[in-house]
Amino acid sequence: MLGLRDLWVDHIVYTRNYIISFVAGLPDTNIVAQRLLKNQEDIGTAIKPFYGESAGTKLTDLLKGHIFGAVAILKAAKAGNSTGAAQAEKKWYENADQIATFLASANPNWPMQDLKTMLHNHLALTKSEAVARLTGNYTGDIAAFDKVHRQVMMMSDELADGIIKQFPDKFSSSPSSSPSTNATHSANISTKGA
Repeated sequence: MLGLRDLWVDHIVYTRNYIISFVAGLPDTNIVAQRLLKNQEDIGTAIKPFYGESAGTKLTDLLKGHIFGAVAILKAAKAGNSTGAAQAEKKWYENADQIATFLASANPNWPMQDLKTMLHNHLALTKSEAVARLTGNYTGDIAAFDKVHRQVMMMSDELADGIIKQFPDKFSSSPSSSPSTNATHSANISTKGA
């Protein structure tokens, strides 16, 4: 399940790249956006072996909504539109709750409130990163990204643990075969759709 962790790290790395490019008005902004959206597809693809094609597609759609919500907040904030930013942020949190509801319905090892807490923390930390970048607080920006990184590692591990608990037969418990079996399975998950 290390492949899932890699995908979530990609999520925050490309989100950071997008924030930097968007705030600075760099010419690579759209290219970074496309790569970030591809990451949402990759995360959706990663759950398909466990939850099926339609569930993977649904998660991809919800995660793309998460990205589009973040972009709407950034655009409004950069333009100085505090009302628009607040409205976009409200929708962003609603999307996080939709993701939590979807995931909780798929796996009993992912309690709804735990998912909401994790996702809301992810949003709050990502917002603090973006605000620091927008205001030119580069030290705060780096500190915020470090917090985002630690939080997403914890979140990805919680999600992976839930999958392993729900589908123990898909993971070897034998000490001699566990590393190679899990590494192979992780590699297959992380490269699907790449």
